[in-house]
This record gives sequence, C-alpha cells and structure tokens, in this order.
Amino acid sequence: MSFWEFGKDGLILRVRVHPAARRNEIRGVHADELSVAVTQAPDKGKANKAVLELLAKVLDVKKSQIELVSGTTTPSKRFLIRGYPEVDWIERLAALAPPAD
Repeated sequence: MSFWEFGKDGLILRVRVHPAARRNEIRGVHADELSVAVTQAPDKGKANKAVLELLAKVLDVKKSQIELVSGTTTPSKRFLIRGYPEVDWIERLAALAPPAD
C-alpha cells in the first residue's frame, strides 16, 4: 500500500499531521502515510489549513484544488486533489517520497 491512490474525483493523499512543529516540512512516508509537520497548533482548523497550504506549495497546485475529505480532528487525514490526470502525478509524488534503499 502507498500513501496515495487515484479515485474517480482525483488523487487521494493519506497524511499524518504533526502540528506545533518547529517548521513546515514534508518528513517522508511512514506507515503508508505522508508525514507532514506544520508550525500551527491544532486549534480551530489552523493546522489543517497549514497542511493544505504546504501541500499546494510542494505539489505546485492551487489551494482551491485541495480538499480535506476526512480526519478533520485527528492526526490521520485524507486530502483530495483535483485537476490533473494520473500520469501527471507520478513524478510529483516520487519527489515527496523517494524510494527506500
């Protein structure tokens, strides 16, 4: 299993959020989830918004193309990203999680 899959509406990313971190960063893949650290605290959706903004930046998509579809109040979340065919995602996703040696 991988941290991503393609559904009928677009790309689904499984993300594990680490709020109140020292910096915003993608930490890699652990247990089939993309590990994402953000400086915002998990208060009134601030960490969720920060994750969405970071994903938009590193994947080079508009924030409006990303939607949090599950995990609003838990560290494990699922984000839906619309707007690109499957073939366009392979290289972008490989950059987030290089293959293990």
